[in-house]
Amino acid sequence: MFMSKPAVNPIQLLPTASVLLAALCLTAPAPLIAAAVEPTAPSGFVVKVFHPGVGERARHLAVRDNGDVFVSRRDGKLLVLRDSDADGSAEQMEQRDVPITSGLQLYNGYIYFSDNVSISRIRLDEALMPSAPVETIVSGFIEQGSHATKDFAINPAGELFVNVGAPSNACQESDRTPGSPGLDPCPLLERQAAIWRFAADEPGQQQTDGDRYVTGTRNIVALDWNPQAEALYFVMHGRDQLSFLWPQYFDDQASAESPAEEFHRAVAGGNYGWPYSYVNPASGKRLLAPEYGGDGRKPAPEHLYQQPLYAYPAHWAPNDLLFYTAGTFPEHYRQGAFIAWRGSWNRAPLPQAGYRVTFQPMQSGEPAGEPENFMTGFSGSDDLRKPGDAVYRPGGLALGPSGELYVSETVSGRIWQISYSGTAQ
Repeated sequence: MFMSKPAVNPIQLLPTASVLLAALCLTAPAPLIAAAVEPTAPSGFVVKVFHPGVGERARHLAVRDNGDVFVSRRDGKLLVLRDSDADGSAEQMEQRDVPITSGLQLYNGYIYFSDNVSISRIRLDEALMPSAPVETIVSGFIEQGSHATKDFAINPAGELFVNVGAPSNACQESDRTPGSPGLDPCPLLERQAAIWRFAADEPGQQQTDGDRYVTGTRNIVALDWNPQAEALYFVMHGRDQLSFLWPQYFDDQASAESPAEEFHRAVAGGNYGWPYSYVNPASGKRLLAPEYGGDGRKPAPEHLYQQPLYAYPAHWAPNDLLFYTAGTFPEHYRQGAFIAWRGSWNRAPLPQAGYRVTFQPMQSGEPAGEPENFMTGFSGSDDLRKPGDAVYRPGGLALGPSGELYVSETVSGRIWQISYSGTAQ
């Protein structure tokens, strides 16, 4: 089902998006599209509504050791929920206005969060919502109109990895204009289209105080530290509009099924190819972008760009990544990666896709099998044409203190708690 690359640079790629849909249907214990509006999980798992809806624009999650669930909202609200009677549903909620649009993580006695130009934190206390002042850790990022959220991850050593997205689709001289060539070199790579690294415990840093950890990443909302591999991993949003911008090379269906959403291990100093190249999931090849002389067939220069661990179908829109490090789910899930796929606008003429949580088996830091559906039925339809018509769109993932999985969505802010009711093997 997957095509393999040489062992020197392993990659398992999907022939086409439609083939992946068939593969997921065959390999996943959950159905590809659930008939019910409420999402479902595989047999043996219990899905509960932890909160019916904290409001639209809900984003990421973080869970304290006492079970309190923090939620980021893109309208500048930090929320926290408490299940006081341990029945799997939250009865208490408090909110606070802070500089937040996206990322959340608990680290070293603080809750960390981000808006479009900064990373901040608040010291935790015994209250439901901590009352300490907001402390800015990093600021000075360039303000930008697209791909602006500063999603991040912190490792146990206190390294803070921050996504700085590219405010562009393909770094064209005239952005999203048919036939416009790419800027060469692309000036956005100087401070954007990269993951930057900072010290998580040092307030008052500017972007220029950090170092550019990797480059050539169009936009990363889904990133997480893998403690087993002791490395940062991410799933990158691929570019859009191949057929609109370059109709001489791509028809609409080819554009809907390419380029791949790429799953990577971050290698310090690595170049991940944007805007000069993209991965075609049909061929398994990294190709030269049309803005830089490509025609849908010309290969990108060899050994210059990192190859993905997996290439997922186009325009699924990865919104969060979580490595499962607890022991309550069956052995199959331990150390593997959950990915929340929000769905995108750029799938015509095909139906919209994504709208699910998948599970990627992992072993020794490498994919160890095909991806599986884990939670499906978010969209409410298997022929969704407009993203705005989806009932739910997956947003965030978090691990609870007893090994339960929390999943949020962005339409109404509904939050689910998934636990395992069987005997973990």
